[in-house]
Amino acid sequence: MRFEGTSDYVVTDDLKVAVNAAVLLRRPLLVKGEPGTGKTVLAQEIAKAAGAPLIEWNVKSTTKAHQGLYEYDAVARLRDGQLGDARVHDIANYIRKGKLWEAFTSPALPVLLIDEIDKADIEFPNDLLQELDRMAFHVYETGETIQAAERPIVVITSNNEKDLPDAFLRRCFFHYIKFPDRETMQNIVDVHFPGIQKILVSKALDIFYEIRDVPGLKKKPSTSELLDWLKLLLAEDMPLDVLQSQDPAKAIPPLHGALLKNEQDVMMFERLAFMARRKV
Repeated sequence: MRFEGTSDYVVTDDLKVAVNAAVLLRRPLLVKGEPGTGKTVLAQEIAKAAGAPLIEWNVKSTTKAHQGLYEYDAVARLRDGQLGDARVHDIANYIRKGKLWEAFTSPALPVLLIDEIDKADIEFPNDLLQELDRMAFHVYETGETIQAAERPIVVITSNNEKDLPDAFLRRCFFHYIKFPDRETMQNIVDVHFPGIQKILVSKALDIFYEIRDVPGLKKKPSTSELLDWLKLLLAEDMPLDVLQSQDPAKAIPPLHGALLKNEQDVMMFERLAFMARRKV
């Protein structure tokens, strides 16, 4: 397959190259970038474009690598044994398949998303090295080996919360999704809001990128937050002159709760507005 994006997902040329290279090499595609740059959605759109099933493994801080392979529920087996359940004689009844097992045995070639791998313990990526390399693992309780008939398309996302081990990085094809420039962002907005007033979008983008450029901002607004803000502006039928106002005393944009997500950033904009009023 060759990935060229979809009608719902704007993809840059360098991202197309990265996806197609990873698919050709059958190496995991490691995608990094700011939160809200579409890393998770990328895997969903690859699956959509390929007509492939999507298997999602959402990693948390408590997630262990073996959970992606399988888990043996010894407690349930002990309970059934005490109750005299006949299922207890077949240990396979107590093996819970993980996401890697699902991907390896999928009837159709799947897209496996390992989402936010950097949330887990630092040893988590290392613990998956052999399985991702060989596309196989052994189930000790039953003595069987689970082997992928064909290497699935693997997309791994990271928000750069912690460094990943070199041995793991060597096995991946890496791509960093840059934050969209204005032209790309315009295309993204057009996909989500076809027919939206161009002047409104232009002024909203001016404000959005001005906010992102403010030094000291703790949480820069992302693409998804811009889309939420535009949706609110349309729903509230916000007059265009509110956005076009050049009054420096009005430093905080309307409906700013969609863009500014912590009190430090809101307070900083309030101070900017106060300072602007004093200069008037």
